[in-house]
Amino acid sequence: MADFHGVFPYLVSPIGASGEIRTEVLGRLCDDLIMAGVHGLTPLGSTGEFAYLNQAQRASVVQATIEAADGRVPVIAGVASTSTADAVAQAKVYQKLGADGILAIMEAYFPVADAQVESYFRAIADAVDIPVVIYTNPQFQRSDLTLDVIARLATHPRIGYIKDASTNTGRLLSIMNRCGDSIKVFSASAHIPAAVMLIGGVGWMAGPACIIPRQSVELYNLCKAARWDEAMALQRKLWRINEAFARFSLAACIKAGLDIQGYAVGDPIPPQVALTAEQRKAVEAALRDLG
Repeated sequence: MADFHGVFPYLVSPIGASGEIRTEVLGRLCDDLIMAGVHGLTPLGSTGEFAYLNQAQRASVVQATIEAADGRVPVIAGVASTSTADAVAQAKVYQKLGADGILAIMEAYFPVADAQVESYFRAIADAVDIPVVIYTNPQFQRSDLTLDVIARLATHPRIGYIKDASTNTGRLLSIMNRCGDSIKVFSASAHIPAAVMLIGGVGWMAGPACIIPRQSVELYNLCKAARWDEAMALQRKLWRINEAFARFSLAACIKAGLDIQGYAVGDPIPPQVALTAEQRKAVEAALRDLG
C-alpha cells in the first residue's frame, strides 16, 4: 500500500458565476502548494464543497488536480454520496482519471446502522485498486464510524488510513490503541495537528493548509524531528487560522484567504455566502500576523 503522510491541503473548488470550474486557477494553486512542500493534495474534501457540486463538476476538479500534480505528489480524491452505488461509481471514475487514493465520505439523510455504514465503506474499497482513507466527521454526518466498525474496516487490504474530524483527540488515541499499525491516522483542522503527531498521527488533511502551506510543512517537519518546543511555538501561531475557521463558514473562510492571496477562486457555492467585510478583515489579520 502507498505510504501517505504529511500535509494534504483540502483544496477549494474554484468556480465561476455560471458554474464552470476554474481549472487554471486550481492548477496554479496546486502547483504553488506543491512548490511550498506539501506532501499530497485532496480535492473534494469538506473545503472543496463536494456536497454542492454535480458529478461533472466533481470530475473536473479531480482531473484538474491530477493534471496539475503531474505525479509529483499523490492525489487523494474525495468520494461522497448517500448511495453506495453512486459512491462506487465515483471511486471508479476517479481511479480511472489517475487518482492515487480515495477519501471515502458517507453522507446520510436518514440514520444508518453500523452494519450498513461498514458495507458502504467496504463497497468503495472493493471497487478500486488504490488505497482508501475512511473519513469520519460526527459534526456533519448522521451516521458516525464507531470504534468497532473502524477496527473491522482496518482489516480490509485497501483501507489503511482514517481522517478523523471529530473534536475528540482521545478518540484518535483509542483508534491507534485498538487498531495498531493496521490503520494510520490523519488529523483534521478540528484537532491540534502537533498534538495528533505527538500521539502517533501521520499528518493532517485540512483546509487551512491551502492558505498556510509553507508554515504547515514547517510544523510537520518539526514534529517529525521531535522538536516539540519549537513545534508548539509554531502551532500556537497557526492556531489563529483554525480559530477563524471555527468562527466562519468552512469554504468561505478558505476561499476568502485564497482570494486575499491572489487566487480568483470565486465565492462559496449558494446557498452558502461569502464572508462579510468585517469577517474578511479577521482572516486578513490572521494571515498578516503569520507573515
